[in-house]
Amino acid sequence: MDHHEEVTDDFQGIKVWWTSIKKDPQTKSFSFYPELDERRFFKLTVHRRYRDIIIKSYIDHVIKEGKATAVKNRQRKLYTNNASKDWHGWRGTKWSHVVFEHPATFNSLAMATKLKEQIKNDLIKFTKGKDYYAKIGKAWKRGYLLYGPPGTGKSTMIAAMANFLNYDVYDLELTTVKDNSELRKLLIETTSKSIIVIEDIDCSLDLTGQRKPKKEKDDDEKDENKDPVSKKKKELEEEASKSSKVTLSGLLNFIDGIWSACSGERIVVFTTNYVEKLDPALIRRGRMDRHIEMSYCCFEAFKVLAKNYLDIDSHELFVKIEKLLEEVKMTPADVAENLMPKSVDEDEETCLKNLIAALEEEKLKAEQEEKEKEQDSNKKDEKDKEANGVSVKEIKENGFTENGKV
Repeated sequence: MDHHEEVTDDFQGIKVWWTSIKKDPQTKSFSFYPELDERRFFKLTVHRRYRDIIIKSYIDHVIKEGKATAVKNRQRKLYTNNASKDWHGWRGTKWSHVVFEHPATFNSLAMATKLKEQIKNDLIKFTKGKDYYAKIGKAWKRGYLLYGPPGTGKSTMIAAMANFLNYDVYDLELTTVKDNSELRKLLIETTSKSIIVIEDIDCSLDLTGQRKPKKEKDDDEKDENKDPVSKKKKELEEEASKSSKVTLSGLLNFIDGIWSACSGERIVVFTTNYVEKLDPALIRRGRMDRHIEMSYCCFEAFKVLAKNYLDIDSHELFVKIEKLLEEVKMTPADVAENLMPKSVDEDEETCLKNLIAALEEEKLKAEQEEKEKEQDSNKKDEKDKEANGVSVKEIKENGFTENGKV
């Protein structure tokens, strides 16, 4: 409000007047900051009969609405945790932040419309559930597990959730956390109206094998020794684990223990490419309340991408693309890359033809791989027949061997 400006408000049918007042100091004095010597305040005027209602209810209402407006208009932030050696000293802090400016929204998210609406309704229900969570005796938090192949939009989904709710995002890097105690301290420093994210949780620490039986662990190690990529991945995970003593138990308490209720209205999100590798206790209902599969691109998701990248709702090539997407597995990231114009000369038809060519290539590659698998299987059957006098294929078809034994 400008100086000496007056505005009116209505509260439960009661009219009130707000006036902005500025008073200059009565005695003139030299000051480098004369504006600090001014007296500025608001005057609230109301009929005498409503005095008690205004003092008891209206003032609290104004303060509450003011805080809500400040939260809504605030600059949202993306946080990452610092190593504990940087927690102390001048300006030491557990979390560093940058301004969160990711443009993703549910409208631009490549996903089936029905599933998007379900997620949005679930998020709205959560934000309005403070009294409900108190009534049922649960901490006001919700867990989401996003799983699926790389490139299916898990990180984009988190950004869309943050923009939809107007929440801050805390990206927790577990490998920099020394132990369970540090993990709890980081949790205490997070605020309400936030999303706590642990991406690729199956790769963060060795939290998946802590409860495995010894035989199962030995079998896993044998498989990893055969595959050099898996072996290298295992070595990196073990190296990360040496610098961190965070346990599965500590992480479970972080998500769902007593300390998880220290600040309400928070969402915890895990992402993984391999959900089967995670300990069942980590992703059970109550911890990860919603399991959302981020799958390959369907035709409905393609139409969202076509609108985003080419600004088109329909085209004669859509029919062919729909048929190919039913036969070929391609991630939304790959579809988007093929739809994006690479030069000023490429129009929407050129981009759609590029996508069709990529889909047909993937289809041919999948058919070739299937053919090679079948050939390998036939070769194996022939070797078994030479060694045992009967093939696995014949056993499956006839249910018995040459000597009559099943």
